[in-house]
Amino acid sequence: MEAPICIRPATLADAGIISRIIERSIRIGCALDHRNDPLLVSQWIGLQSADFISARLADPHFYLCIALLANKPVGAGMAQVSGDISLCYVQPESFRRGVGRALIEDLEGWLRVHGVLHVRLNSTYTGRAFYHRLGYHESAPPLEYQGLQTLPMHKSLAAPV
Repeated sequence: MEAPICIRPATLADAGIISRIIERSIRIGCALDHRNDPLLVSQWIGLQSADFISARLADPHFYLCIALLANKPVGAGMAQVSGDISLCYVQPESFRRGVGRALIEDLEGWLRVHGVLHVRLNSTYTGRAFYHRLGYHESAPPLEYQGLQTLPMHKSLAAPV
């Protein structure tokens, strides 16, 4: 039996490992999106540096969490009190093991506690089916950001009536 997934709030000490998780996930898991274009990969990874992560960890408007499997960091997620999920990345060797789902559920729980009833995110084409399975829907035409095509998506967190 596989070890359970543990999600915990990230700390400043996690900034480097979160940045490395993001880099590996982008390089390997998002290859269809960046088409192995070194400039696109470099720009995308550069947006998620350890300094960027550290700054968000110090800002109370952001929540970062880290996923652990057998006490090993395998994923990271980030949400903002504005209702945006800014990132959800998983180490490639941990894909399809429930890590991404656990991260999103944790982020959504944090957003609910902060009174958010409507969540937004921008997905890559690679992530589209994953987010659909979690109840997200496209909310606008695709956008181009830093040379990448992204899909604006949303989900209601309001309890069904």
